[in-house]
Amino acid sequence: MRVVYCTDTYLPQVNGVSVVTDISVRGLMARGWEVEVIAPRYPRQTIGARPDVFGVPRTAVVHSIRSVPAPRYPELRMALPDAWTVYRTIQRAAPDLVHCATEFMIGRLGLWAANRLGIPVVTSYHTNFRQYAEVYGLGGLGGMLERYLARFHRAAWRTYTPSESSRAELLRLGVEEVEVWGRGVDLAQFRPDQRSAQLRITLGVRQAFTFLYVGRLAPEKNVAVVIRAFAKLLERVRPDAIRLVIAGSGPDEAALRESAPPGTVFLGNLDRTRDLPALYATADAFVFASTTETLGLVVLEAMASGLPVLATPAGGVAEFLRDGVNGLAFAANDADGLADRMHQLVAGSHLSEALGAGALTTARALGWDAEVERLDRSYRAICANAQQVRELPLRLNLKKL
Repeated sequence: MRVVYCTDTYLPQVNGVSVVTDISVRGLMARGWEVEVIAPRYPRQTIGARPDVFGVPRTAVVHSIRSVPAPRYPELRMALPDAWTVYRTIQRAAPDLVHCATEFMIGRLGLWAANRLGIPVVTSYHTNFRQYAEVYGLGGLGGMLERYLARFHRAAWRTYTPSESSRAELLRLGVEEVEVWGRGVDLAQFRPDQRSAQLRITLGVRQAFTFLYVGRLAPEKNVAVVIRAFAKLLERVRPDAIRLVIAGSGPDEAALRESAPPGTVFLGNLDRTRDLPALYATADAFVFASTTETLGLVVLEAMASGLPVLATPAGGVAEFLRDGVNGLAFAANDADGLADRMHQLVAGSHLSEALGAGALTTARALGWDAEVERLDRSYRAICANAQQVRELPLRLNLKKL
């Protein structure tokens, strides 16, 4: 069986979409699929690495499309409209299925090419673009974006999305064939036993209770709320008793560094496989203020590392966060509420330990192996249905004879 992935973001660019896509690719290859990927071309210096998943050391054949840096966010690349390369790549590969993992240039061209070639196509819905538009002050474009997304996903045989909330959003837009898929975490990579006393010394946190944020430093992530809450917490405890570690980069980095109080450590982008697992396990709690997540992969990675999670129960995060069981919840954009939750953990070590154990229990039920197995079965069912559809005219003609 063959599948071609069309995606506007892929490793070495590290984000939730690129990581999930690469895990899918490697998991399918381990199950006998031949996989090719069409993705933007990235500069050699882009930070990130392709994680080994399921022990598969090789990668899929990747066809790169020329790209340019995104405005205000040069780490992201925008593919140029190379319809010819996308069409010829899919035509030559002759796949049983095309998966458009994103909705923009490469994903859109992949959908167009697959439909012209008569190949069944599926899509992914990872991002609530209407919410993103509102965050970036472009709320007037929300309706237009929704109409485009509805047309895009209705043209597919099936759309995969990682949460019930995002499935409900697609159903509201008139997309009927929606499957909740992709709620997984790499349990072999993210583990509590990677905690490092030496790393705590290197980071300068030593015995301080250490809160961690991992992700983009961009408006939709609400990192400013985390920093304001940390500043409020410093008014209530000894300055040497707490630290906030922030891993990631993005367009808000300079402003966040300027506003951050003493005790905040910025690490920039880190290698996902070499550095992040130990960083998660070495922290004491994870903080996350985003309200725009369809999944929140970093939340699951933190839970798999045994960290209690302090987060806003919105979107996909709401489907995993259990207040008082695996973390503590706070209202959207409520820095005072987050500061209160942070203080609860600092003041009560037994609470932190109990929530960390609950987080680990949550994550261990969400390993990627079962999710990729389910994707394999779903793909094969779609391909079988497509074959029946192709054979139907021949059967009807034979009946007439």
